[in-house]
Parts: sequence; structure tokens; C-alpha cells
Amino acid sequence: MDHGTDIAPAAATIMPTDPARFINRELSWLDFNLRVVGAAENPRYPLLERLRFVSISASNLDEFYSVRVAGLIGQARAGLVLQSSDGQTPGQQLSEINRCARSLMATQQQVFSALRDELAAVGLTIVGTSGLKAEDLRFLDTYFMERVFPVLTPLAIDPAHPFPFVGNMGLVLALKLIREDDAGVMRALIPLPSQIRRFIRLPDASPATIRFVMLEDLVALFLDRLFHGFRPAGSGLFRVSRDTDVEFEEEAEDLVQSYETALKRRRRGAAIQLTLASDMPEDLRTFVIDEVEAPEDELFIESGMLGLVDLKEMIVDDRPELLFHGYTPRFPERIRDFGGDCFAAIRNKDIIVHHPFESFDVVVQFLRQAAGDPNVVAIKQTLYRTSRDSPIVGALIEAAESGKSVTAMVELRARFDEEANIRLARTLEAAGVQVVYGFLGLKTHAKLSLVVRREGSSMRAYAHFGTGNYHPITARIYTDLSFFTCDPEMTRDAARLFNYMTGYARPEHMEQLAFSPISTRRTIETLIDAEIAAARDGHSSGIWLKLNSLVDERLIDQLYRASSAGVPIICVIRGICCLRPGVPGLSETITVKSIIGRFLEHARIAVFANGAEMPSRANKVFISSADWMARNMDWRIETFVPIHNPTVHAQVLDQIMAVNLRDDVDSWTLHADGSWSKQPEGKHPVSAHEYFMTNPSLSGRGSALRNPINHQQREKNRYRKTFLINE
Repeated sequence: MDHGTDIAPAAATIMPTDPARFINRELSWLDFNLRVVGAAENPRYPLLERLRFVSISASNLDEFYSVRVAGLIGQARAGLVLQSSDGQTPGQQLSEINRCARSLMATQQQVFSALRDELAAVGLTIVGTSGLKAEDLRFLDTYFMERVFPVLTPLAIDPAHPFPFVGNMGLVLALKLIREDDAGVMRALIPLPSQIRRFIRLPDASPATIRFVMLEDLVALFLDRLFHGFRPAGSGLFRVSRDTDVEFEEEAEDLVQSYETALKRRRRGAAIQLTLASDMPEDLRTFVIDEVEAPEDELFIESGMLGLVDLKEMIVDDRPELLFHGYTPRFPERIRDFGGDCFAAIRNKDIIVHHPFESFDVVVQFLRQAAGDPNVVAIKQTLYRTSRDSPIVGALIEAAESGKSVTAMVELRARFDEEANIRLARTLEAAGVQVVYGFLGLKTHAKLSLVVRREGSSMRAYAHFGTGNYHPITARIYTDLSFFTCDPEMTRDAARLFNYMTGYARPEHMEQLAFSPISTRRTIETLIDAEIAAARDGHSSGIWLKLNSLVDERLIDQLYRASSAGVPIICVIRGICCLRPGVPGLSETITVKSIIGRFLEHARIAVFANGAEMPSRANKVFISSADWMARNMDWRIETFVPIHNPTVHAQVLDQIMAVNLRDDVDSWTLHADGSWSKQPEGKHPVSAHEYFMTNPSLSGRGSALRNPINHQQREKNRYRKTFLINE
């Protein structure tokens, strides 16, 4: 799989100032999506889960075009020649994206075609209209008239009826029709409503047989009900992607109203991609192309199924052998040891919860307990994304209604969740919650809770720092970390950060916490500099990183300087990686891997040797809400949280990071030329996700940990031994 930026074979000629030292961000993203498609080819995974990966890759590509590609098209149309970090203009990037995206889409279709055959072999099929039985036709007749016909809007196109607006990702059936009484020609469109399922399941007596009919085939089957007196002379599907970026007035007097206006504009964004079915007749295709007015370079003729994202509708529950085996997240025993009292457990010792392997219910219980506890006087909470019926929001409302001081920092600019967050803010305000929208120029991306509780004659604060959103649904599939502490220095820092977010008051001093946009970059640079100095002085050095994206030019250049000084660096980067590893003289001590598996890797971790071997108790360990991107360092509110507690430190370093580094079942390796290859499995294959599903975490074991010190040392020795053996 090679969508990376190609470089000359003489990689050693790349200098520290050469733009070729960076991999193009957009092409790296396409490579990530190609790895997602690669997961659909993994024979270890059940068939319907492999189909899910195809759907996910299609959804990712849709968002990529409607946001990233749309932005580049806008730059190119404006005549901007601002170069990317790897030295490409917007036009040059669009040309490369076009080439790679076409290859990616072809791969998606090939993988889906192979999966379709494999699924058919086990009784799950998509049936064409020619394969329908009499009883199927009777069922579909009723289904069409009762559920589909009332929702469809057939649209004739003529001088009196101009070509209509087609919404973003809208799937439309274009038709050429012949009038039966005078042989007149008419063109028409039938938008396929997204409210109706694309895959319609046929009734079958045996649960082992599952058959689907696609909505477009159903509509074609009963076309005479929509256009009586006409016969079809040609048809074909097309799909439009639109610019969905939101621009709003930064100086607007009412930020919410400004966003509502901007969101209405989003729905009618410019067309930036047009995909047409290859079986559409040439004259009909020309007609659609002329009317939609998408960029000429962004016309795609698809030989397979349009809108592969809809494949998720084929994933049914009644064939469990075709799905991942069920998994119930563990609830940390240590909280059970205290009768479910989160505050008592946290007072006893810091705790970190590893989602989705450990239940998100811990976070919910923490806030629900705070809401119902008469000794709690205040709750402060950031909300970036959450679910429609969020128990977190319910707890905040309950707390406010019971008279507690409740503050919610709601980020309106959470992409594609803006409308949901506006509704959320209004609901919270109605309940008496103090809702704050934060800075105009900065997104609030930090995941932070602060609970202040009266205990005896004093007050004690409890803080939660997360790497993921307060979203109980995504917490089932995203690997994230929830860190709970009542350490006074950490909670004071949390309070200072909330004051900064609500009152714009820049803290004079932070005791433990680094945060963007003020100190995260500076802290990371200082930590890397310390590793460079240690390597040059002959001391142990090293850096381990686990991120979703590594893009920031300044930090990448500093990692290159660290590599040149001899610092060994291992990066686990799920998605975009603009760093080019393994280049002699530049990055030869850096390795990069990516894990694409059952769960979406989302936790951000940074480890620095601090003069000791890795892994070691002396290493400095941090968790963060921030990827290493310029926006996270300079244009967002983010947290960079040190981990001091020995058990939590051991869990993050010796358990989570070590097992991620050992994974060879779901891992890919990035090469100096920008290409990725699937990592070969060793004699004893290691799956990080399987490991965490079957092994309790260190900090959550509670009474199961009879001798914490001895057990911790045994765990550390075991991980170090297995890690070194794999190396």
C-alpha cells in the first residue's frame, strides 16, 4: 500500500530543511483510510465486521472530501499558492489526492466485491430484481406502497422545472423516460430519501438465509407507479459531495445565532465531488455533469456500488457468528471495594480507567454521585461531543436543579455536532446550568471535570482528565483513558484552567498541568530537549508516543534533531503521520507503527526516558487530549497531564504502551518512502485489543491486588521481559 509522497531512492540526501522531510498530510490521511480498508481484508475478522470496515472507510472518505478537499479547492479557486509543509501548492495537492483517491475507491470496490461473494457463500446476499420470487414481489409491492412511495418525490426536468438542489451525500436516480403516447423524451430525477433504509431485508423462513434488495432496485421495479405513461430508456445513480466547512462571524454579538446561520449555509455548500454510476448512459451522464457543476477534476465514474457507507445497514444481529464475539467492559474492582463510592476510591489512590475495556459507567457514576451528594457544592465540566440522551448532561441538570453551582463549557465548533451542541446548551441553560462557550478564536477540546466537595471543615476537589469525549456511545469503541485524582496540585490547576476558559484570566502559575495554547508546546519541547541532552551526554534516552495524528512541523523537526542525537523514538500513530521515519542522518532512530483493529485507537500518551531505561518507574509519563498538530498546540484548549502515581504510571507505561508496541496482529509499519506495510505476525502473535479485553488493568484491580508493590514489580518484570523478547 503506497499512497505516500515518493522520495528519491537516495533517501540520505534529505536535509533537515528539505520539504521532502515531511509526508503530505492529505496523502497520509488517504493512506490511513487505505489501512482501514486493509482491515476489511483481515481473515481473522468475522465477515460482517470486515464489511463494517469498508463502510467506515467510505464514511471517512466522504468527510475528507467535504472538509479537507473542499478547503483545497477553495484555495485553488482563489488563486492561492501557499505551499504545504512538503512544498506542494493546493493545485498540486489536489492532483495527487485525485490520483490516490481513485485508487482507494477502486480498492474499496474490489474488497466489497470479494466480501459480497464470501457473504453469499454463507447465506447473506444482495438480490437483484431478476432473482426475486413471486412471494418476494408481493412483499416488495406492499413495502413500496406503504413505506417508500409516500416519501419519494419524482422530479421532472424541463424549462418549467429546473434541475433541483441535491443535498450533501445525496443519492439520486437519474432517468431518461419516453412518453408512450407520442414518444416524447423527458428527463427526471428521483432523490432517494436518507430516511429510508438502503438495504431492504426480504422475509425468509430460515434465519441462516438473509437476503436484501437495494432501494434503488426497488424504485426501478415500481417505476410505473411514479411515472405512469412513460417507459424508461436509461437510468443511473449519482451522488454529490458538498463543502461542509462552517464559517461564522468571529465578532458576532450572539455566537449561537451566528452558528445557526452558518449551519444553514453549510447545507447548500458548493459541489466539490460528483460520482456517477458507470452504467449511466452517456447522454444522461453529460446532462447530470452539466447541471451539478462540480469541479471537472472531481468527477468520478464508479463501476460498483455508490455510497458504500450504507453497507453498515447489512450488519445484522441474528448471525452472531459473522460478528465479533460480545464483550462486556469490566467495572474497576477498586471502586467496588469502596461500595461504589467514587470519591472514597479516588481519595484512597489515583485511578485510571482504560475504555472501552473498562466501563465508561465509571465516569457517569462519578458525576451522578456528585449530582446527588449533598456535600458537593460545585461541578465544572467541558463538553465537546456527547450523545443525544447523555447521562452526563442528565447529571449536570440534576445537580443544577438541586441547587449546586454547575458550569458547563460547551464547544459549539465540534464538527458535525454543532447543531446538537446548540440544543444541548439551551437545555442546560433552561435547567439553571451556567453555560459558557469559551474563546472566539479557540476550540475547547480539553476533556475535564472538576467536583468540589465539602469534607469536614474543609473543601476537597476531585478532577477527571480524559483523552476522549464524554460520549457513552463512542466510549464503547474508542480506546481512551479517564484519569481521576484529588491531588491538590492537579485539582488547583484544573480550577485555574476552568477560570481561564470562563473568565479569560491567564493563570500566573500552573503546578503540574500543561495546557494549550499557553504551555503544551513549550513543555513538550523542553522534554524532547532533555532527551537530546541525555543522549549527547551518554545517558539513557528515549521517547515513546501514542497519538492519533503527528503533523506539527516544529515538533517533527525537534524529533528529527533528537534522532540525529541518537535518541531512540517509537511512535504509535493511528492516522495522519507527516514524519518520515528511518531516513539515514535524519530519522534513522525513529520507527512508526499504526494499529487498526476492532477498536478505534484514540488515547494520547507521551513517555520520556528521563535518564533511565524504558520502561522504568523513572520515566516521565503524560496523557493528553491533544494530538501533535499545530491546531492542538496553538489554537485549542487542551491538557497535557503528568502521571505520578506508581500504579497508574505502571498501567500506562508497562501495560498500555508496552502491549501497543508489541502488537503485531493489527499493526502496520511506515517506511522512509512514505509507504505502509502490514507488520508480519511473530511466532506468538500479540493483539493489543485482545490482550486488554482479557487482562484486568493495574489501577482498577483493587482487592484483587493483594500485595500491590510485589504484584506491580512482577507485572513490570513480565512486561519488560516479553517486550524485550519481541524486540
